[in-house]
Amino acid sequence: MPGWECCSVCKNSSTIQSTTRRFAKRTSSLAWNQEIFEKMETPAWGICSLYLFLSMLSAGVVQAAWMSSKLARRTAIPLDRGKTFRGQRIFGDNKTWRGFVVMVPACGLAFVLWRLIFHSVQAEEVLWPVSLPDYFLVGTAAGLGFMLAELPNSFFKRQAGVQPGQAAESKRGRVTCFLIDQVDSVIGSLLAVNLCVPVPSGTWLILVFGGAVVHLLFNFVLRKLGLRSRAA
Repeated sequence: MPGWECCSVCKNSSTIQSTTRRFAKRTSSLAWNQEIFEKMETPAWGICSLYLFLSMLSAGVVQAAWMSSKLARRTAIPLDRGKTFRGQRIFGDNKTWRGFVVMVPACGLAFVLWRLIFHSVQAEEVLWPVSLPDYFLVGTAAGLGFMLAELPNSFFKRQAGVQPGQAAESKRGRVTCFLIDQVDSVIGSLLAVNLCVPVPSGTWLILVFGGAVVHLLFNFVLRKLGLRSRAA
């Protein structure tokens, strides 16, 4: 029934928003006061880069599987709810809640999992001296940053008249959008992590540039597998 579907969509949207707000609130409750943050040792850039890469890649694989499932369609609710700004959609139909539903908690769990794996190989602390629940919260922050960082690019594309799944008309526009698409999520996740724990500059360099290449290859594989067919 149309009325029931409308109620269901509204209920799902409200639940998703409430869950996202709780994640953000709990993550901010880490409240690394300035003194603790400044005293926290920065991990070696190589170990940190590998840890963050494996954690984000694992969460990305889980998200890709989720996005291709029938269950995910129930949460395919546009973030902008169809609203417009200056006559254009704010984000478009491709930016929905279904990415947030899994990517945020998946990152949290991946951060915990790889922390346990690293600790089983190296007994002494090689990352950050915080508890496993804190690793989960840092991971959820990374996942939230990953997803939120995609939105500004989508917003500017819509304002420029570029519709979801389409390329910009000018060559400069296409190149600019392509480059931003490869690095925005990586930068967003690193910023979120760096707000909670110190991230070495070497890790920033490796993941921003190397992550862009991996992101491009990952999307290529997803398209070949039929799990992704359009840009936002």
